[in-house]
Amino acid sequence: MLNEKYSQPMLKEGSLKDKVILITGGGTGLGKAMGKYFAELGADLIISSRKLDVLEKTAAEIQSAAGRNVLPVQCDITDYSQVENLLRTALEKFGKVDSLVNNAAGNFISPTERLSNRAFDIIVNIVLKGTYNCTLAFGKDWIQKKQSASVLNIVTTYAWTGSAYVVPSAVAKAGVLALTRSLAVEWAKYKIRFNAIAPGLFPTKGAWDRLLPGNLAEKFNPVKKVPAGRNGEHQELANLAAYLVSDFSSFVNGEVITIDGGEWLKGAGQFNMLEAVPDNMWDEIEKLVRNVKGS
Repeated sequence: MLNEKYSQPMLKEGSLKDKVILITGGGTGLGKAMGKYFAELGADLIISSRKLDVLEKTAAEIQSAAGRNVLPVQCDITDYSQVENLLRTALEKFGKVDSLVNNAAGNFISPTERLSNRAFDIIVNIVLKGTYNCTLAFGKDWIQKKQSASVLNIVTTYAWTGSAYVVPSAVAKAGVLALTRSLAVEWAKYKIRFNAIAPGLFPTKGAWDRLLPGNLAEKFNPVKKVPAGRNGEHQELANLAAYLVSDFSSFVNGEVITIDGGEWLKGAGQFNMLEAVPDNMWDEIEKLVRNVKGS
């Protein structure tokens, strides 16, 4: 079955042993999937979001399944003082944090002219401001203590192409991409690595309902844009994330790895729509091309 084939763990047991990893937006969706796998590989976790009840439920699930410590901390990452408290709480519990995964995000579809400045603020504050708040707070602590560490940012393929109808998200994710590449160079001397993942279609209940509400998912089936012909499985992304926060990737710095089944490349190619041409029509097209003067 498809799910079984693509849902296998990749790294060997104990690959993240003795590591402490903080995941923002860690209570649901991709954050939860990453946290679950990190714990299975031996890591202790701090998971944060604004919804403590959701965090506590996820923490209990992961602790029960993997037997690792999972600390849920309520935090609005758009507020720097709350991020500083998040850092203090993590250090009080574990004494250190080895990796920060900036996963918290927000998004919705809308024609840009319909948006208020407040709508822009909501998305940009969570995605960009939240990411640099966490990066700055934890980074300063690592630098002061001369501790090596890694940061993994979750971006999107339209961070470099842009995208209509999700403009606040595109603006914010482009900023996170620039932050990733800039600090990969600037903070390498402190032994702090920065990498990012640009996921394609990895449907999660909350995010998917906001992006494709009602019957839009059926009307504009996003899978049709994916050359691989399917959605991604959460374990596939968790595998990649685990590699990037592990010591196996210690020479990988400043990279943005796309995991989207070829979706963005298909959209970028000027003539990719020609895949809709049936085989028998290509015979006719070939004859027409040969008859063009100068060919």
